[in-house]
Amino acid sequence: MSSAFLGGARDRLLPVSIPFRFFVSAALFHLAAWGVLLLEADQLGGFTGGPGPILAATHLATLGVFAMTAIGASYQLLPVVTRRPLARDWPTRLSFWLLSPGICLLAWGMDRSSPGAMQTGAALVCSGLTVFAMLTADNLRRAGSVAVVAAHGWAALLALVGLAVLGMLLVWDFQTGFLDDHAGLAAIHMVLASYGFMGLLVAGFSLVLVPMFALSRSLPQRPGWAQLVLAGVSLASFACGRWTGNTAFNWLALLAGFGAAGTYLWLMRAAMARRMRKRLGLSFVLIRASWGLLGISLILGAALLADLPIPNAPALFGFLLLAGWLSTFLMGILQRIMPFLASMHASGKSGLPPPPSDLTPQTPLKIHAFCHFGALACCAAGIIMETTALIRLGAVFGCVGALAFVGFALIVLLRLRAFQQGS
Repeated sequence: MSSAFLGGARDRLLPVSIPFRFFVSAALFHLAAWGVLLLEADQLGGFTGGPGPILAATHLATLGVFAMTAIGASYQLLPVVTRRPLARDWPTRLSFWLLSPGICLLAWGMDRSSPGAMQTGAALVCSGLTVFAMLTADNLRRAGSVAVVAAHGWAALLALVGLAVLGMLLVWDFQTGFLDDHAGLAAIHMVLASYGFMGLLVAGFSLVLVPMFALSRSLPQRPGWAQLVLAGVSLASFACGRWTGNTAFNWLALLAGFGAAGTYLWLMRAAMARRMRKRLGLSFVLIRASWGLLGISLILGAALLADLPIPNAPALFGFLLLAGWLSTFLMGILQRIMPFLASMHASGKSGLPPPPSDLTPQTPLKIHAFCHFGALACCAAGIIMETTALIRLGAVFGCVGALAFVGFALIVLLRLRAFQQGS
């Protein structure tokens, strides 16, 4: 699997500055999101939506961390997976310079409840996402040998269009109030962003990246197709349920979601069972934990649908969905992707690339992992117990862990430069 993935990959490598600007930005936005939560910890437990610092922190995570990571990875990994290079490099830089200030302005507007800032930031973000969607669609339409991965990419782009349109409507509605069901559309927007766009990209890339990093044999494609169909049914059913108010659609969405997640986890278990690399390192501690958190998020979704008496259930669900499942998975994958790509770009005096382990500082990653799990435990307990002090302690853990991850990213870049200079 690894040989198939890497065959001719160097011919399709982008300049190292392109993916790494997205990855380093994601690390910085990760720190910013925890920082906002630290300052406004008292508002997390009862949060159910609306402008304010928690909505700002949410979008610093979803757009700043998740979307930036997904876009940087897609720009570099999709051409390698599909064996089709990007037609041009400059639009990738354009998308970054639209997204970065757009995310900052949107988050600032949400924090300050400023309609103008939110609308301008949302327009910039949607423009950057449009450039990304066009580049990715052009690459996917030329992909033939990895149909199931490409299909996940197409489905993710469809979800991206939906969430972007809804996002713009929701931002304008804060000022004009023209939407009849703002909360319902906000729920669809969140599900399309998390389980839709990000979830489909995670599932598609996992079919390649997890076997590659674990040195596992190729995974069967039929379960991958089944997972994609179930995910599509779940997303469509949830949207219909919220749009029509028919709870039968919501239960169908939940059942299909459990089926999609179960199929995905079965595939990941198969990759682990077939792997040749026995010691997978700290990154797979996070990745495996994220698989469990995916299941927990769906169980909490079922509890919300059944209206079970869980304290602050909406806030707990959103926190474990975003800071739990998605953030844990992406931080684990980034620990592998960044040294891996740096290795492919580096060359020492011998002209041979260094192994990724030589570019990976372990101490910052250990600090990050310890603090990340501490943050999840404290914040989740604080939300349930309605204890601001616990949430603030969790945010302190989150900030320290995020700062350590920024250090990891910068050290990887410094070591890459040193190898490129032959030192």
